[in-house]
Amino acid sequence: MLTWQEFSDVRPDLAEAGRALLYQFDIGLAFLATVRRDGGPRLHPVCPLIHDGHLLVFVVGNSPKRYDLQRDGRYALHTFPPSDNDDEFYCTGSAVSVSEPALRQAMAEQAKHDVQDHEILFELRLERALHTTWENPRQPNTRPIHMKWWVGNK
Repeated sequence: MLTWQEFSDVRPDLAEAGRALLYQFDIGLAFLATVRRDGGPRLHPVCPLIHDGHLLVFVVGNSPKRYDLQRDGRYALHTFPPSDNDDEFYCTGSAVSVSEPALRQAMAEQAKHDVQDHEILFELRLERALHTTWENPRQPNTRPIHMKWWVGNK
């Protein structure tokens, strides 16, 4: 699993496309998928942060997604669709909780919401990423153009 910076070092084109789509609304917005205890999927809107080479997200202390991430760690993050096209960025990997007080404080100051003490900060490490753009978007002859990356593939 790679940090956002390590991913960006290997695939700066995908990292920049991902950053642009994550922050297209001036706040990080995405859907976070986690794995329930029974193996089923769970989906949540979140406000991811990219800071100092790390992809991070605060999770409410008693939320199901917190327990999913602490128990299993696997996640998928998918950007909101832009209003003028259907471009998308998606990444998967494993989440690890961050307990470093200085980083937590810096992220709480950067977050657009009032971070509460019970919220848990997770770093999302990357294993795979996909950026999709569209030829002739929203037309009958539309065609996806995929740029893919995964650990071990440059």
